[in-house]
Formats: sequence, C-alpha cells, structure tokens
Amino acid sequence: MTATASPGVAAASVRPATRPPNRMRAWATRAPLLPALIFMIAVTQLPFVATLVISFFDWNALYPDDRRFTGLGNYSEVLSTPELRKSVWTTVLLTVTVVLVSLLLGLLLALLLDRRFRGRAVVRTMLIAPFLLVPIAAALLWKHVLFNPEYGLFNGVLHWVGGNGAPQPDWISDMPLTAVEASLVWQWTPFMMLILLAGLQSRDPELVEAARMDGAGDWQVFVHITLPHLRRYLELGVLLGSIYIVQNFDAVFTITSGGLGTANLPYTVYQTFYQAHENGLASAAGVLVVIGSIVLATFALRVVSSLFREEVSRA
Repeated sequence: MTATASPGVAAASVRPATRPPNRMRAWATRAPLLPALIFMIAVTQLPFVATLVISFFDWNALYPDDRRFTGLGNYSEVLSTPELRKSVWTTVLLTVTVVLVSLLLGLLLALLLDRRFRGRAVVRTMLIAPFLLVPIAAALLWKHVLFNPEYGLFNGVLHWVGGNGAPQPDWISDMPLTAVEASLVWQWTPFMMLILLAGLQSRDPELVEAARMDGAGDWQVFVHITLPHLRRYLELGVLLGSIYIVQNFDAVFTITSGGLGTANLPYTVYQTFYQAHENGLASAAGVLVVIGSIVLATFALRVVSSLFREEVSRA
C-alpha cells in the first residue's frame, strides 16, 4: 500500500527553503564603516547645520548679547546689498572666463598629446605640473615671479625685447581681474586636458580609420566624430571646474586681496566674517555658495554616471 502525498506537501518539498535575511550579519559587515560615517557627519554636516542656523540671526560678534532672529533677512540683504551683488557678478564672470578658456586650451593640448611624438611622456608630465601645485603657491608665483613690475618675468621680457624704452606695466593694478583669471587658467588647464585626453583615448579607432578611408580630413573627423564623442567629457570638465572656481579664495586673496573689483563671493564671506564680524550675514552668503556648489555637483554626478553607463554599454 503506497501513501500519496498531498499537492501542497509535494510543492513545499520541491520549493527551495528560504531563510529570513540575517540582519545581525548585515550589521556586522557594516559596523567597520560606522566610525568613518560618524566622523564624516560630525566634520562636514554639523558645521553646516550650525552655519545654517546662524544665517537666520542678526548676530555681530562684537555684540554677542545683542542678537535676534531675522528669518530670511540676511539672505535678502546678501542679494540686495550693492557690494554683495557685485561680488556675485564677479564670481560668475570669474567662473565663466576661467572655465571656458581653460577648457579650450585643455582641448588643444589634449589633441596635441593624443598624437605620438618623441618626448610625449616628458611633455605630458610638464603640462600636468601646474595642477599639482598648492593653490596659494601658484598664486604667489604669478604675483611675484611673473606680475611684479620691478623684477617680474613679464616686464623683464618686455625690457629685453624693447630695451630701456619698453613699457613696464603694473599688471595687477592695470588689469586685476585678468591677473587673477590668468593664474587660475594656468592652474586648471592641465585638469581639463586630462579629462579630455581620457575622452580622446576612449574613441573607437576603427571609426576614425573608416572615416579617413572615406576621404574625411582632420577637421571633418574632429567636427563629426571627435567633438560629439567628447561632449560628455566637456560637460564634466565645465561642471567640475565651475564647482572649484565658484569656491576659489586663494588666488583672489593672494594676488589682489579682494581689491580693485576682484572680490568674489567667498572672499566677501571672509571679509564680512573676519573684518565686519557679521556672523549672520557671512553665514547667509556662505550658505548661498554651498547651494550653488551643490547644484553644480548634482549635474556633475549625473554626467559622471552617464559616462559610466556608456562605458558599460560599450563593454
């Protein structure tokens, strides 16, 4: 006599046994990361929260007991005060000029280094060197070694070419914003070059070779193949460069000390906080800088993720 199992019992015997997730094991694997996470939150987020809270108060450090809640008053003052609005415009102008010029020069250098020639490794190392300098050291180099009207290299070259009658301009006084932009372009062109060179080396060589076999010249290959391929890399360079230049403080502080119309928003935050002792107003301006940086960083992360997706799809 044979016993027949019910359909439910048979199905249960066939179905693989499922175990509930082991939460203790999952937490044990995450536990080594918790100290680093707590430290990062304490170092980065708590000061920002404190700055955000202070930005809602009218608080002068010279009168610590005379502070009151103003809501968005500090933010409206940042956006309405002529000096602060001018610093916002200077920040925009400085960022746009430096990013576009360094991107164009970086593209030209990347196209040069994408070709094979003797000494390419040495040239690449020399071109990367400016980006490896400490920003304050790069600004001091431009201020004293190049721009100085008495012993600077630029005026020395003019004297060597034109003799005693050659003009000896005071570069920083005559063109202050251009002087700051030149130092930043010099330092950030290698960064753009590296990004675009990576994009050039990821091109499909068979596609370029097929275009040349069809009679396409260098300019046609660049316009119809290279430039569309570099679109994501150009966007990434613009966004990452903008994030840094928006927050730049070293070049403005070192070369011009914020004078002659070169005070950008970060320098204005410093001046408002350390010289005017207006903690609330400086905090509001700082929060605006952070918000602008976050917006740019969000676009940058989207570009990076799209680049990774394109590489995965090609693989």
